Amino acid sequence: MSDSSAFSPRARAILTCSVLVLLLGMGTRATFGLFMQPMSLEHGWTRDIFSLAFAIQNIVWGISSPLFGMIADKYGSARAIVLGSVLYVIGLLGASLSHTPLALYGTLGVLVGLGQSGVTFAVVLGVVARNVSPAQRSTALGIASAGGSLGQFVMTPTGNWLIEQWQWQQAFWILAAFFVVLLPMAWVLRGKPAAPDQGETAQTLNQALQQALGHRSYHFLFWSFFVCGFHTGFITLHLPAYAKDQGLTLQHGAIAIALIGLFNVLGSYGCGWLGGRYSKKALLAYVYAGRSLFIALLLLFPLTPGLLYLFAAGMGLLWLGTVPLTNGLVGQIYGVRYASTLYGIIFFGHQIGSFIGIWLGGKIQVQTGSYDIVWWLGIGLALLAALICWPIDEKRIPSRLITNVDAVPEAK
Repeated sequence: MSDSSAFSPRARAILTCSVLVLLLGMGTRATFGLFMQPMSLEHGWTRDIFSLAFAIQNIVWGISSPLFGMIADKYGSARAIVLGSVLYVIGLLGASLSHTPLALYGTLGVLVGLGQSGVTFAVVLGVVARNVSPAQRSTALGIASAGGSLGQFVMTPTGNWLIEQWQWQQAFWILAAFFVVLLPMAWVLRGKPAAPDQGETAQTLNQALQQALGHRSYHFLFWSFFVCGFHTGFITLHLPAYAKDQGLTLQHGAIAIALIGLFNVLGSYGCGWLGGRYSKKALLAYVYAGRSLFIALLLLFPLTPGLLYLFAAGMGLLWLGTVPLTNGLVGQIYGVRYASTLYGIIFFGHQIGSFIGIWLGGKIQVQTGSYDIVWWLGIGLALLAALICWPIDEKRIPSRLITNVDAVPEAK
């Protein structure tokens, strides 16, 4: 059995710290949708301005994730986590002082996006993958990923309470202060790949990248994760505003976001546990297909608090379950030596989807007064993602030394 009781003391410490880092890094991000209305009202901004800032944050997060993955693989994960924490804090403090859209784009957009790359999945899950056995890996990744979901559950009501008690500017400062706790976590998560997998003795990072990019399953993982990003980015930012547009309150929206996080604690762990026992690509297909059903439920019936919470619970079970499955497939197919970098590139696809979902949501709502077009697009993309997961080849491909960039071998 590959459960937590079988983990070594070192692995348990890494898992604990990974959960805490992801709790704060992902949880703080989940609060940003709560800042949209008070900041927009105070500065006289339309909804698409804040949406663009959040979209920039997501695309910067995606672009820089492979870079932070390379930092972790080459110089050690602790350096990547500390650098990410510092940038995250500067971005939060800068956002509290932003009075123009350009300032918001540079702080909440660029700086926070860079910071998230160092304290979220690309770096943290790479550490987890390297420090557990292959039999335990999927479960361990599910446990760590659940930390991000738990953060969404804990930090969303915390952010809402901070805004109500101290206004949005002070809320940013308090959230920034929380990141002090990441410094001792970074020490526990220190280290880098000390040795390659068996048979990979002489393979370089460039050669690993060339081999992965020449393998079609890597592209299927990239584009299916694009769809995941479209859903999670759009819903994280726009669900509270959607609830308010439909006659509910901002608090209903905040509770829904928190419920997504709560139920995804079970969903992330469950997908990781199942991924250690069944086909990961099949589980991914089921997750994406399930999302289409819950979005359709939201659109086909009048929105009530009960229906909103049912949607949140269902989406929560499917929310970040894609992360341990996708990351697990990267390690299973391509090995864990350069897992942070290879997963970081696939995560870039996720963030392209986030950028489009977030930006398109704000743009279409301003132009049409409704989010319906984006919701229906989300259903279509979910079904497409389910389809492209099936051709993924889950077999481990042997590492090769690549001397000719134009002749990358294709795994059969």
